[in-house]
Formats: sequence, C-alpha cells, structure tokens
Amino acid sequence: MADSKYRAAGVDIDAAADALEQVKPAIRATHTSSVLADVGSFGGLFALDGLDKDSVLVASMDGVGTKVKLAADMGRWRGIGFDIVNHCVNDILVQNARPLFFMDYVASSALDPQQVAEVILGVAEACRSCGCALLGGETAEMPGVYVEGAFDVVGAIVGSVERGAMLPKKDAMQSGDVLFGLPSSGPHTNGYSLIRRVISGKDLRQTIEGGVTLGDALLAPHRSYTQQIDALQRAGVSLLGLSHITGGGLVDNIPRVLPDGLRAVVTPGSWRRPEVFRLLVEWASMTDAEAYRVFNMGIGMVLIVPAGAEAQVAAVLPDAVRIGVLAPRTVNGASVTFE
Repeated sequence: MADSKYRAAGVDIDAAADALEQVKPAIRATHTSSVLADVGSFGGLFALDGLDKDSVLVASMDGVGTKVKLAADMGRWRGIGFDIVNHCVNDILVQNARPLFFMDYVASSALDPQQVAEVILGVAEACRSCGCALLGGETAEMPGVYVEGAFDVVGAIVGSVERGAMLPKKDAMQSGDVLFGLPSSGPHTNGYSLIRRVISGKDLRQTIEGGVTLGDALLAPHRSYTQQIDALQRAGVSLLGLSHITGGGLVDNIPRVLPDGLRAVVTPGSWRRPEVFRLLVEWASMTDAEAYRVFNMGIGMVLIVPAGAEAQVAAVLPDAVRIGVLAPRTVNGASVTFE
C-alpha cells in the first residue's frame, strides 16, 4: 500500500475512510434544503435564506469529557454521540436559540472504524431528532498526542434566535420569581473523572433504583430540553431565563443568567435525588456543598418564570419541579443559597 509508511507510524488513512463510508447515509438523512454541499466536501455550506434580518446566530462548542473513557470500558459508543449533540443544543437553548447545524470532532490514538462509526451514528440520530443538520466534521488519528486507547469527542453547534426573543430577560427578573427544575437523565456529561475513580471495583451490572444497572445509569445520554421549552412557549408561558446545569452544577450555572442584585434560593429537599447521585456522593465521601458544584444532582435545566406562571408550568410539564425562588442579593453575598 502507498501509505504503508504512514500506517507504520500509527496513522491508518483507510480506517477513517471506512468509518465515513459507514455513516454517510445517516449524515445525509440530517440534511435539509439549506445544506448545499454533500458529505466529504472541504467545507460545509448552509444557506441562511430562511432567516430574517432580526435573526441572531448563536454558537457553542463543548466536549463529552472523560465519559468517553467509561463508554470505551463498557464498549458502548452510540450514546456518546447523543451526549455531545444534546449538550450543545441545551447550551444554545438557554438563549432561546434553535439549532441550524452541527459539526463534530472525533479523535483517538488509533482509529477503530466501527467505534468511530457508532459515535457518528449517535451524533447523526441526535441531530435528526432535533432538526439539526450534521454539516461536517473531522476524524483524527494522533498517536503520541493521545495515549493508547484514548478517545475524544467534541462538537460545535450554530443556531439562531430572533433578537427580540433572546434570553435571559434580566431586566424583567425580580424577587419572588420562581425556579423550576427539569429532571436530568443522570450525570449527563459532567463529573466523570471523579465518577470513574469512585466506581473503581464496583459492579456496573448491579441493579439500582428503577431496575437499571449502575452502568446504564452512568451512561444514560445527556437529555435535550428543546421539546419541553417549545411546549411552554406554545402555551404562552413567560420565560425569563434558562440555565443549563453542566460543570459547576446549580451553584455556578444559575448565576450566569441572573442580574446583579438577585440570588437564587434553592430548596434541595424539593426534589428527590436519583439513587445514582446518592451512591456517588456516598462513595466519594462528598459534602452536599461540593456535590452541588460537581454534579447536576438530578436537575438538568432550570427555568425562571414569574410567580403567576407556576400553575401554567405545572400543567404543561408535569415533571417540572418547583425548586426555589429569586430573592434580593446583598453586596458580596452568595448568588445561590440553599435553604
């Protein structure tokens, strides 16, 4: 083979080509009339004809973190594709944007075409479910940069929102506004460096709450909240802000959408922690204060609504839980308190 020297150096061009060939139909299935270039083009082309002059593009980029290592250990790859798409979709959803297109980056020390294909199939399926085109991506094999067996997944998303509909509406927030939490599907994509340490030696096949195994609970794909927010807006619920609970937990993420002078007063006992979090906190010997910064603790998205909208939220989203309120914040006071 012409590339035998390159293969001997640790890079197999045919492996990347094989993976791409396996996923082409799934990628094409995400394409809309706005996609103007086929799979394999040097650059993705996306027409903006459907956007009006008041539309704003919203972009975000993130990774799955060390959850990929747990997925590799368990030989389960497709869910990682859902993780990266849904994480990015939620990040722009916080500003009330909806996705237009997504791009992925998959890298490892040595590419396994079947593993790469499984990840990208997950990405494509997640994109299709939210009406987002998988516009392009990169598959990289980098021996010497990634340690043997290492795998990384990163994604970038671009969406749009009308300027007048952007969130958060900080100027409209006031003391007494209500916080609702939407349940997470598990740890989502955060805390896995600690998780992998504390589950060392544990039986991932053991059954926990709900009849699922520990391994299944830890690999449950990151939940997307687009349908829930769409439902609230169709019902006319006034949303003042949204907070995606990722790295930093409730403590660090809620303040990102609050104005100066207001704090979030969260009532931890208002929702039931899923057992997987109880076990992780116990095994790690963590304090609650640390746990609420490392994990989402069962709340994946926080909604801020006016006090008068409580009944509407509950009617539209039965699984939404009232978890707190906004209150005045003193100078140098904490922006999130647990009471």
